[in-house]
Amino acid sequence: MNELIKNIEQWSIDRNIHVGRPQDQLVKTMEELGEVANGISKNKPEMIKDGIGDTVVTLVCLAQRCGLDFEECVQTAYDEIKDRKGKMIDGVFVKEADLDGGFGSTGV
Repeated sequence: MNELIKNIEQWSIDRNIHVGRPQDQLVKTMEELGEVANGISKNKPEMIKDGIGDTVVTLVCLAQRCGLDFEECVQTAYDEIKDRKGKMIDGVFVKEADLDGGFGSTGV
């Protein structure tokens, strides 16, 4: 995976995608997520696969624009969730902290 990420980063540099406002790259990420949603709604696995891949590429580029290491971002997220407890409710994982009414300890 590390080599693939480095290849994406180099591809971004070669095309001058690595510079610019992070907001613009975020818009591209949202576009690609829309493609994933479209593929899911149409039950088209190839469209879903392409959209997920494109989304990851845009996220690698977003991390790069923000001066962050993509793998470090993913590792940080995994470290946060790896021991998380909760349960599935209507097909969605709800973390334990949110099971007291869905709004944390404040009850709001």
